[in-house]
Amino acid sequence: MSDKKLFTFEETKQKLVNYCVYQDRCHAEVEQKMREFVLIPEAKEEILLYLMRENYLNEERFVRSYIRGKFYIKHWGKNKIKMHLKQKGITEKLTDKCFDEIDPDDYEKTLRRLIENYSDKISGMQDYKKKSKTITYLMGRGYEYDLITQGFET
Repeated sequence: MSDKKLFTFEETKQKLVNYCVYQDRCHAEVEQKMREFVLIPEAKEEILLYLMRENYLNEERFVRSYIRGKFYIKHWGKNKIKMHLKQKGITEKLTDKCFDEIDPDDYEKTLRRLIENYSDKISGMQDYKKKSKTITYLMGRGYEYDLITQGFET
């Protein structure tokens, strides 16, 4: 017997509602969660439609929430956020539309603060090496190369 859980249609639907209420989800996450349950394709479709109709599943709300969280809490840059959303099956058009969740001044200030903090952390090396390591670090965090280099000039 498989390790999939057996619930009635209504129980399954309620579990997926709870899953979406706990935290904003994207379609891919909900579809992944549905794989835990034994459902015929028609039931999956009906549950998905119900979740969207009742606004439990709202892709734009998910993207906006995701962008805010990853930037304001984890201090990720736009490139890293974009890449992770793409992995979740979110279109670039929707992602770009929702980037207005990040205030441009906040983005710049956060980048400058990250440059300062990281540079202070790796003191005791030559300036060019320090700058190179800092750029690599910030690109890994998803910040744009041209913005990083501008950040050094201010």
